[in-house]
Amino acid sequence: MSSPFDPTVPPPADPRPSAGELFSDVAADLSTLMRQEVELAKAELRQSATRAGKGAGLLAGAGVSGYTVLLFASVAAWWGIGDTTGHGWSALIVAAIWLIVAAALGLMGRREISAVSGVPQTAQTVKRIPGAVRGNEGTS
Repeated sequence: MSSPFDPTVPPPADPRPSAGELFSDVAADLSTLMRQEVELAKAELRQSATRAGKGAGLLAGAGVSGYTVLLFASVAAWWGIGDTTGHGWSALIVAAIWLIVAAALGLMGRREISAVSGVPQTAQTVKRIPGAVRGNEGTS
């Protein structure tokens, strides 16, 4: 019988995997998970972009249709008013109405644009970056 410290007898195999094998398995699983997540994100973005494109096309079609309706309604108003005032004056009346609508929309748009504050929070945090690099986060 051999002794437990006999160099000719190989040591019993350890059924537990080594730390290197465990790390390798975790890294492989993490790599697979990341690839699968990236593929999922690509598929979702592709689907979202397709739906957004279809929606934008439909909205563009609605805009063209709405413009056509507006054009024909304006012609109908011009013609209808023209029966009582003459077609020259009715054209001026319809044009004046559209001038008032355009002016009102322009003023409202100007007010909205002037109310845009930009990115004040980002600007504030960007100003703090040099201080944070130097170690003085609170100053600036």
